[in-house]
Amino acid sequence: MNFNTVSYSIIEEIKTIVGDNYVLTDSESINKYSHDETEDLRFYPEVVIKPNSVNQISKLLKLCNENNICVTPRGGGTGLSGGALPIYGGLLLSLENLNNILDIDERNLQATLEPGVITEVFMNAVSDKGLLYPVDPSSKGSCFIGGNVSHGSGGPRVVKYGTIREYILNLEVVLPSGEVIWTGANTLKYASGYNLTQLMIGSEGTLGIITKIVVKLIAKPVTDVLLMASFSTNEQACAAVSAIFRAGIVPSALEFMERRGVEWVIEYDHIPFDLKEGVNAFLMIEVDGNNLDTLFAEAEIINQVLEENGCTEVLFADTAAQKDDLWRIRRVMPVSVKSNSVYKEEDTVVPRAELPKLINGIKAIGNKYGFSSICYGHAGDGNLHINILKGLMSDADWNTKLKEGINEIFELTVSLGGTISGEHGIGLVQKEYMRIKYSELHLSLMRGIKGVFDPKGILNPGKIF
Repeated sequence: MNFNTVSYSIIEEIKTIVGDNYVLTDSESINKYSHDETEDLRFYPEVVIKPNSVNQISKLLKLCNENNICVTPRGGGTGLSGGALPIYGGLLLSLENLNNILDIDERNLQATLEPGVITEVFMNAVSDKGLLYPVDPSSKGSCFIGGNVSHGSGGPRVVKYGTIREYILNLEVVLPSGEVIWTGANTLKYASGYNLTQLMIGSEGTLGIITKIVVKLIAKPVTDVLLMASFSTNEQACAAVSAIFRAGIVPSALEFMERRGVEWVIEYDHIPFDLKEGVNAFLMIEVDGNNLDTLFAEAEIINQVLEENGCTEVLFADTAAQKDDLWRIRRVMPVSVKSNSVYKEEDTVVPRAELPKLINGIKAIGNKYGFSSICYGHAGDGNLHINILKGLMSDADWNTKLKEGINEIFELTVSLGGTISGEHGIGLVQKEYMRIKYSELHLSLMRGIKGVFDPKGILNPGKIF
């Protein structure tokens, strides 16, 4: 792709739009915004802009579109697919200053907020009013809700409450031309032509820049019960997942963890946990609601299902502190893995009953190519995060053979009825595997949509395709 560089005159014009203090060209800032949480990749923007309003973003995009300058939108920088990396340089547009919760409408169970609001901040704000926004990715303490929408992010509780797609009612979007639209309506039903709101969700900033978000809220459950189940094998743990649902229970969270991942968390974060010999896999299961007796009855049914599927022990979290410790094990796991080894993380999702075949196949492929892996994830919705560890693998094999192994993992995933990303998006690092899931016709339709929204291709180029 051929884009123009950001000239001195363009920078001066940008300063008239946003002000001198919000235009960054110093090396420290350029370096800070050159990476996200995707491995060790770095791409350097020519200039970083931090606008404060939709009007400023509109003027910036109009300017860049007219001058053929590429624009990379960025949220909290917590992405794992390289979606915020400015691979063609150009202008990096950070949304960190659009960070206001504009309205919490308790009558209609809705809220309107800007994309730079940290997800956990928003969750806490609605929780204080007895409401729940259940989409809570592991990075909720630092990720932005705009990035969550752009990448179709999830988290442990979407297994009961649904994905982010079920909570986004309407979006204000600045198009690459600088024009501003609302994509839908603030209603629970929408049957008025193409649903542009759903199209924007998961589009990774390639079609427009989201500047306001209207979300659906629900009543917050009064209480919950948390269990940690131990298994001798990964396959036993994974097989128990679909059995719980077949027994008529829909947990509010159902997470899978391998023993090695738990070991690394204990070492990294010093969380008190009795890790017994012979235990190689865990399921963390939460049920929530408004009646504790009902939850205990559900927990009894879950316990019976677990025993029937080879569970060796079930720990009931008795206190809030114990619940927090168990949840910390799961939430700290990505950080502890990253601190221990050079790694690549893949984000697979299959129908939940196929999880035993998926994890068994992942280990077999690792043995074939010489890499090990730590798997964990949202087992309740079939979403498994695969952390591939370099370990003793040579640099040459890591840089060549590894791709063949990842290719086989995705081929296995698709053969089981799954797809190559459940919640991390495609971005930069996954786009070469899109052909495994999608035909050229399917990809051509996607490219056609991109062309309608962004004829010059200036917005987050080089992502998805």
